[in-house]
Amino acid sequence: MIGSDSHRARARAMGSADVPLPVSVDVAIIGGGIMGLSTAYQIARSQQQIDASPSDHYSIYLQLAGQTVSSMNDEIFTFNANDIGVYDGRQPFRSMHGGRRAIAVLPRAMIERRAPWLTRRTHHQLDADSPFADLARRHVMTLTDPDSPLSEPAMSVLSENLCNLIALASADAAEPDRLQPELQMEAILAFCRQHLHDADLSPQRAADQLGMSIRTLHWRFKQTGQTFGRWVRENRLDGCAAALRDPNQRTINISDIAYNWGFNDLSHFNKAFRARFSVTPREWRHEPRS
Repeated sequence: MIGSDSHRARARAMGSADVPLPVSVDVAIIGGGIMGLSTAYQIARSQQQIDASPSDHYSIYLQLAGQTVSSMNDEIFTFNANDIGVYDGRQPFRSMHGGRRAIAVLPRAMIERRAPWLTRRTHHQLDADSPFADLARRHVMTLTDPDSPLSEPAMSVLSENLCNLIALASADAAEPDRLQPELQMEAILAFCRQHLHDADLSPQRAADQLGMSIRTLHWRFKQTGQTFGRWVRENRLDGCAAALRDPNQRTINISDIAYNWGFNDLSHFNKAFRARFSVTPREWRHEPRS
């Protein structure tokens, strides 16, 4: 599983010597992490193998179908469809992976910088009902989608967001003062980014989804010198500006691009766009790039 940041390849992954079952895995190397989809297989890693070839990473497993049973430090973990597990790659384990899974392998530093409490356990199973877990599922699915149209920089941002969501979803293992407000803000932004295209995105909807009061949500934005409405408007305008300059979207009407990015009032969109970029959407589309 070695390649450039833009490399996507099919790899043949093997279990350890005592569980020699091959498995086919589609992987992509993105921003220092490995993203992929796998079918059923068995795998085991002993302490001796880990000592010989250290793995300085965490693996995020999303069970898509079937069931996985893992044994670590005399504990048994069972994962069914939609369950998410976080595994410390420095610890020995034995697993029977059934069905299909989406896998995100991320550098240890990316995870522990946000969720140091995960070092206490070799494996952590996220609360399936957590709103942060639901967002994490969507991020994993986007990151492991072989047909995703997102650019490498965008995928790297999603990887960072996934780390923040893992921290939030696993925060029940942390002391209250260990959960930083910045992580809560990252979860808010991750939800808003995913729903920028929805015209009904609102502070109340975001607060309800993330299990916080609307007052807390507005306070988090205030701490960054922003408001919810301005952040959404500016990011939607940025999305429209990029779409208008995209050669693959030259035939799409300006009004359709605006609607696709969550604007439902063309007059408001045109005024906001001109205020932001000092030109009309049409002028922006046809203006030569500097």
